[in-house]
Amino acid sequence: MAKRKDFMFTSESVGEGHPDKVCDQISDAVLDEVMRQDPKGRVACETFITLGLVIVGGEITTKGYVDVQGLVRNVIKNIGYTHPKYGFDYNTCAVLNAIHSQSPDISQGVDTGGAGDQGFMVGYACKDTPELMPLPIMLSHKLVQKLAEVRRKKILNYLGPDCKSQVTIEYRNGKPARVGTVVIACQHTDEVLDSTGKNMSKKAIEEIIAEVIKPVIGDKLIDKDTKYLVNATGKFVIGGPQSDTGMTGRKIVVDTYGGWAPHGGGAFSGKDPTKVDRTAAYMARYIAKNIVASGIAEECSVQLSYCIGVAEPTSVMIDTHGTGKIIDEKIESAVKKIFPLTPKGMIEHLNLLRPIFLKTAAGGHFGRKEPEFTWEKTDMVADLLGG
Repeated sequence: MAKRKDFMFTSESVGEGHPDKVCDQISDAVLDEVMRQDPKGRVACETFITLGLVIVGGEITTKGYVDVQGLVRNVIKNIGYTHPKYGFDYNTCAVLNAIHSQSPDISQGVDTGGAGDQGFMVGYACKDTPELMPLPIMLSHKLVQKLAEVRRKKILNYLGPDCKSQVTIEYRNGKPARVGTVVIACQHTDEVLDSTGKNMSKKAIEEIIAEVIKPVIGDKLIDKDTKYLVNATGKFVIGGPQSDTGMTGRKIVVDTYGGWAPHGGGAFSGKDPTKVDRTAAYMARYIAKNIVASGIAEECSVQLSYCIGVAEPTSVMIDTHGTGKIIDEKIESAVKKIFPLTPKGMIEHLNLLRPIFLKTAAGGHFGRKEPEFTWEKTDMVADLLGG
């Protein structure tokens, strides 16, 4: 993005029950099941969901066996679609399996250690937040995570699984100064409609502001001019797959940096670690985060690119946006020496041949603290400072 001193910037996130995110989670659950049985399995799994129907397709080559029917229903159950009142039920939805094997034309280049596809991948880090992520996307993620928490704990037991958030931050002199607007769209049951039947009750809106928005945003960024827009159409009773189709890979900006940094050419979910769309994006974030954590720069973007069947990257680019203590070319040289950038090297360094991917499919792939997110470690700081 073009960096101005004073501006407004907005990012959004979607909750685990959003149809696109349901699909991401199903695709990554399939991947995890293959990784659990066969770490060398190849997976490119896509999911489509609509009213009463889930279709799982793509290319999988594995020595293991995936019970697609049972797995899909379990994912949907864990998300919270457990009753017809939500318009979608894990017990009664139809599940179609349309999976076939991977093309041998691709595997012959990947088996020798080459990249699983061509493309470019982007990683980013900055000092806006403790997670070294842009503030708008981190707040957006935390809002949908909080909605899920108050729903699961039955603090607000009228909430359904489908939800979205959006946060607008006002930047002054290039730094986040205040929250301008918070948007929440959250599925709910009929019990919290007002007397007209057309709007969510004022009491329910006030509860969402009190139990979700204010605890996440905090006092420092909220002022008298901050706007809260909760279910701005009036109500959100019909949600999830009942109201909207979903597909794997349609929330790629939500998955990464909320539009603050560029996105590479591909989605992540449902792809095994030989696919550089995923693995190199994780490595690019890992590199950028370690550079910022080391103090070498306040902000860093990393671009990696690959050719199908070729192990070494076709390009490595570091941009510290004018904040680097040394020139970007020297940082690039150090990165090439220190970080493994072949598919095999990245997979081994980040320990990716494990069933860890379902957790990534909702809540963002970056800025997370769970131990499975090895690309969030800052364990290369000493190497960078020594290099």
